[in-house]
Amino acid sequence: MRNMKKALAAVAAVATLASLAACGGSDGGNDAKANAGDADKADLVFWGWDTGNTMKALIADFEKANPGITVKFNNTGTASDTQTALSNAVAAGKGAPDVVMLEDPTVTQFAVTGDLVDLTAYGADKLEDDFSAGPWSKLQYDGKPYALPIDSGPEVFFYNDAVLKKAGVDGSQIKTWDDYYEAAKKVKAIGAYMTNNSGSSMEYQPFTAQAWQAGAQPWKVDGENITIDMTKDSGMKKYIEFQQKLIDEDLVDTKIANWSDDWNRALNEGDIATLTIGAWMPVNLMNGAPDQAGNWRVAQLPQWNEGDEVSAEDGGSALAVVSQSKQQAAAYKFVEYLTHGDGAQTMADTGTFPSLKKILSSDSFTDPNTEANKKVNDYFGGQNVNEILSEAAQRKVSAFQYLPYNPYAQSTFGDQISKAYSEDITLEEAFANYSKALTDHGNQQGYTVTSKD
Repeated sequence: MRNMKKALAAVAAVATLASLAACGGSDGGNDAKANAGDADKADLVFWGWDTGNTMKALIADFEKANPGITVKFNNTGTASDTQTALSNAVAAGKGAPDVVMLEDPTVTQFAVTGDLVDLTAYGADKLEDDFSAGPWSKLQYDGKPYALPIDSGPEVFFYNDAVLKKAGVDGSQIKTWDDYYEAAKKVKAIGAYMTNNSGSSMEYQPFTAQAWQAGAQPWKVDGENITIDMTKDSGMKKYIEFQQKLIDEDLVDTKIANWSDDWNRALNEGDIATLTIGAWMPVNLMNGAPDQAGNWRVAQLPQWNEGDEVSAEDGGSALAVVSQSKQQAAAYKFVEYLTHGDGAQTMADTGTFPSLKKILSSDSFTDPNTEANKKVNDYFGGQNVNEILSEAAQRKVSAFQYLPYNPYAQSTFGDQISKAYSEDITLEEAFANYSKALTDHGNQQGYTVTSKD
């Protein structure tokens, strides 16, 4: 009953999210062997999105290599649409696909309620060293893999070299967050901002990535028991104090939210000098700020302690086997092909930022003379962009979890945190309020949630 209660609550929450993430609930996660089916003969149903229009070719290649298996792909729209559809199937107890594509932060939601298969039964736990640490760590629940990563989004530092030079700043020498703060003061002096942050829901993912890099543990999930610590956790205190300093000294544009028209305008006009965001950003800069071609550069994320090489993840997607499936062995074979097998290379070749180390470190991925790389490198002033992004993807990360009701965490983030960026309350007060909202919601969903704030 408790799992069903969570499933229905998840469906209700997901319906309010428009373009954000989603959730789950059943008890089939331990039935992998009973529902394995024939690994070499199956008619699979696969739900997901296909922004690169590559699924038709990928499925054809898989079916050619596995003649006993067919795959029917249902393009379920956005990530949010896909997760909502899965939540509805979970609540109904039928109608779910064999394989589903999910955004990384939502995997925990479905894993906690038993709606995804523990892939240890098929040997996925042996693949850890083959993937970069960031995306791999997000797909674990209770120390077991519940999905395999399609791509990765290591957080990196993008900067407009022309703007920084005008401010007397050498962007390549911003190695620490202290360096970043000093640069922000100089950038403000020439009438620009180092970056933007309005505290909206669009800044939720950058928040989790930056708090993650600071070593924060804002929430800990242990089955149905959750502890939330937004203001006393040492990593969160570090993050809050730094952001509050930027707000107090007017060093961050608090009026502009990520992905807004104003954001693209400010980037294109050089009013925003830097971004800390995922490695998937280059093409977005090329499209959103075309007038700055040749000016932008990319570097590793500033560190809290000089000499460290700590990263975090901002975005990413994965493939999971759904517990309702009666063909789990064949479903896993398809998942493994797209994420770890030949399909992973095909996806990387068509623009997906890879999570497999062998692709990230390959000569072809970092070759500056390929047509795709030359186009990106020209925009970035001749840098070998993929070489820098590859290094970022293979840096170490600390342990980090997402809440099993991540859509609510994202949707309510802006309601609470934006008040600090408009200076109505302090950031510490905003996070304390956010903690209460997350605690109350989790308890309403049937979890046992304790707040330390």
